[in-house]
Amino acid sequence: MMPTLRDLLQENLIIEEFEAVDKRGVLREFARLLKALNRVDNEEELLRVLLEREALGSTGIGDGVAIPHGKLPMSSEMIVAFGRSNKGIDFQAMDSKPVHLFFLLVTPEDRPGDHLKTLARISRILKSPTLREGLRTAPTRQELQRLIYQEDSKYPQPQAAPKK
Repeated sequence: MMPTLRDLLQENLIIEEFEAVDKRGVLREFARLLKALNRVDNEEELLRVLLEREALGSTGIGDGVAIPHGKLPMSSEMIVAFGRSNKGIDFQAMDSKPVHLFFLLVTPEDRPGDHLKTLARISRILKSPTLREGLRTAPTRQELQRLIYQEDSKYPQPQAAPKK
């Protein structure tokens, strides 16, 4: 069984309000959080992987949403984190609008299938205007987490990609 967002997104992986004011700052804040929680060994390596991915094209998908992601060579687990910016951040999104809602996805390098499936799952729940609005206005981390879990539970449980 592949993990759901309920399995992956713990409350301590939610940033209620970014201090960052730009793309690099957002990615650094996520990297710093994962390092502080001992979820990654090297904050700089994670930042490098995320910035390299952004250089290929912004992960700002429009509607005030970005899903920065990367495959981390030394990682053994999939990690999902969430962060919000009430001010909005220029993330060079496809629709050129500021981004307010950020989902971070970090996966081990040897699990590309799971990476794509989880990315698709995050994209799917974020298609809901009701969820996006709820995430913009939720007053606490607990409420942010509850809204994400609730939307995620509407979709069937993903199956793990076969190991190659």
